[in-house]
Amino acid sequence: MENHCFIVGQEFPDVKAFRSAIKEAAIAQHFELRIVKSDLIRYIAKCAAEGCPWHIRAVKLPNAPTFTIRSLEGTHTCGKNAHNGHHQASVDWIVNFIEERLRDNINYKPKDILHDIYKQYGITIPYKQAWRAKERGLQAIYGSSEEGYCLLPAYCEQIKKTNPGSIAEVFTAAADNRFQRLFVSFYASIYGFLNGCLPIVSIGGIQLKSKYLGTLLSATSFDADGGLFPLAFGVVDVENDESWMWFLSELHKALEMNTEMIPRLTFLSNGQKCLMDAVKRKFPYSFHAVCMRHLSDCIGKEFKNPRLIQLLWKAAYATSTIKFKENIAEIEEVSSEAANWLRQYPSSHWALIYFEGTRYGHLCSNIDEFNQWILEAQELPIIQVIERIQIKLMTVFEERRAKCKSWFSMLAPSAENHITEAMNLASKYQVLRSDEVEFEVLSTERSDIINIGTHSCSCRDWQLYGIPCSHAVAALVSSKKDVYAFTERYFTQASYCETYAEEVRPIPGKIEWKKEGETTMDDEIRIVRPPKVRRLPGRPEKKRMCIEDLHREKHTVHCSRCNQTGHYKSTCKADALRE
Repeated sequence: MENHCFIVGQEFPDVKAFRSAIKEAAIAQHFELRIVKSDLIRYIAKCAAEGCPWHIRAVKLPNAPTFTIRSLEGTHTCGKNAHNGHHQASVDWIVNFIEERLRDNINYKPKDILHDIYKQYGITIPYKQAWRAKERGLQAIYGSSEEGYCLLPAYCEQIKKTNPGSIAEVFTAAADNRFQRLFVSFYASIYGFLNGCLPIVSIGGIQLKSKYLGTLLSATSFDADGGLFPLAFGVVDVENDESWMWFLSELHKALEMNTEMIPRLTFLSNGQKCLMDAVKRKFPYSFHAVCMRHLSDCIGKEFKNPRLIQLLWKAAYATSTIKFKENIAEIEEVSSEAANWLRQYPSSHWALIYFEGTRYGHLCSNIDEFNQWILEAQELPIIQVIERIQIKLMTVFEERRAKCKSWFSMLAPSAENHITEAMNLASKYQVLRSDEVEFEVLSTERSDIINIGTHSCSCRDWQLYGIPCSHAVAALVSSKKDVYAFTERYFTQASYCETYAEEVRPIPGKIEWKKEGETTMDDEIRIVRPPKVRRLPGRPEKKRMCIEDLHREKHTVHCSRCNQTGHYKSTCKADALRE
């Protein structure tokens, strides 16, 4: 309270500073202000409580913006009981209170705002007011959503200028120049994917929560160490069949421009029909697999049985048709409905044993990991979302480029660990040589046939993962072959270094490229209007469900008139039937 005491003669830099100070004091000391006069040269106010004698008068000094307190009379007799809200605690005041906190934490929630204001000032404000203040605060810090769309063309030009070879294009509706789609792929990402990554592409989308909504579509891959590698991303006003067809078409163009022949790819997705159709049409020679994490989540939500999830994963990882069929039979025993539900996803799209392409052990998409990059920025303007991705890309590329310089092994660490474990097991096996390329490896439990010419083993691990299994290692060591030479090149240190060889360069500050865009681009091209689809005003509704509710028996309604179940008295038809 001492920080909010006033004395006659006290000075303030200007009228704005004085108004802010008196408002802060009223809130902190729990009394309501009634402003009698407030303009650029004088300020007169008193306590709003009936009969309270406190009042204050301040004036502007001549030839200076400084404000000084001329009179301060009376002491409060009102009891100061404004605990359940305060007229001076306006949205603008809350914005000033939360601005620094919001800069540090975009995910600063309205309930946290309520808590912090009550803790510091002892007053309670409405939730809606806190929510509105957060919206206004984000706009003050990061700009408006409308400005974000307007500046998109200039920002795309900056991406292409600072990162030559990159693709950054914004597409609008021809009639009114409203935003429809945006596609971005940095040259460093395209180069790294084509020269070092596994030929696997995960695709998926996440809903944005800004004023005009939209969906972020993305394509990611895996580096030699199994790390997330973003390849391309885009924003569309509406996610549908057409937008996915467009996104994959742009991705195909980006790859085609940078290589003589696009490698035969394996796509991972959630199995939506629009995704399957788009991949089949734009990448006709590729393979398509359903993400196992998505599939297991779906069967878990549908049937709420952990045993089904365990059996599904066992079936997915099975390396023989016998094991696969055994697991499917167990699923049938646990729930015939679940087995029928699973049939909508052909086993060739998710089970390793039947998948025609190669996933190198990756059964799950890594799109969710990429989505985490922009999770906190979902409510921000579209340019802020792109900037978050660009800054994260720049940081990750730099960190990984430095990290791989300290590796001394020929393979990336995860692949090296795999080989080390295989060598430890191989030392216990007996190897029988058939000819130059074919071997039989005996262990205490089984025997396996290895062909080092075709890089295959009867256990199928070598074919499925691209790294020699323990049986293959035993055969290779016995014939004095270099184990590392029989590992797919995607897992080498050289491939990892090549993946991050190119830099993602920084984009200049908004003021610089905004000014440059104003002088070099035509107004008609520069201005992009926001899409018509927009978020409804007010706080978004959220449907919440307790875990206990999932297992609770449904309530059976009962009619008090006819004593039957299934309806209420108000909808009872007993009287109508009698008539």
